[in-house]
Amino acid sequence: MWESLVQALCLLLIIEGMAPFIHPARWRKLVTSIATVKDQQLRAFGLASMLLGLAVLTLLT
Repeated sequence: MWESLVQALCLLLIIEGMAPFIHPARWRKLVTSIATVKDQQLRAFGLASMLLGLAVLTLLT
């Protein structure tokens, strides 16, 4: 199980690193625009993201 968790985290780092590597200027603008979003909207997006990930994992297993 720990091996799978580490592999998943490594894939997350690879995917997260692609945007600033491919287009750093656009990524910087995105990060600045995220800083202006209200906390409630960020929480809602985070919850939706977690639920989507959970649903996909459930379907795959």
